[in-house]
Amino acid sequence: MSGGEVAGIIVAVFWAILVSFLAVVLVRLAQTLRATTKLVADVTDQAVPLLADASATVRSAQTQLDKVDAIASDVQEVTSNASALSTTVASTFGGPLVKVAAFGYGVRQALGRRGAPEPEPARGRGSARRTVIVGRTVPSARERRRERRNARGQKD
Repeated sequence: MSGGEVAGIIVAVFWAILVSFLAVVLVRLAQTLRATTKLVADVTDQAVPLLADASATVRSAQTQLDKVDAIASDVQEVTSNASALSTTVASTFGGPLVKVAAFGYGVRQALGRRGAPEPEPARGRGSARRTVIVGRTVPSARERRRERRNARGQKD
């Protein structure tokens, strides 16, 4: 055997090994593609019903939102009617009612003053501190405490 023949055999063996490795790689690639195709088919089979359910859910939510929108518009209408009614009642009855209440208060105050005797002016340390309310003299808190103690028999 000559050198060229040995080199040809070595090259042929390397080509055979290379083709074997490429064949193994191609077989594995084919298996991977089959598995990927099966996975995509399974996902498609499961995704279609999920998308149909999601679509039905969205339609149902839209229906519910339409109902809520109708209720909200009704509530808004009722609120505006109640506001208008309260404004009408306040303007119709509010002014005269306040006037009647003020008149009744004034009559009570006038009758209360007419029957009550004028209090005697207090003498002593705290007599300089007095509060005047509508022409009446009210003793200070210190004098009231002293009067209570005196009424119970206690000393200052």
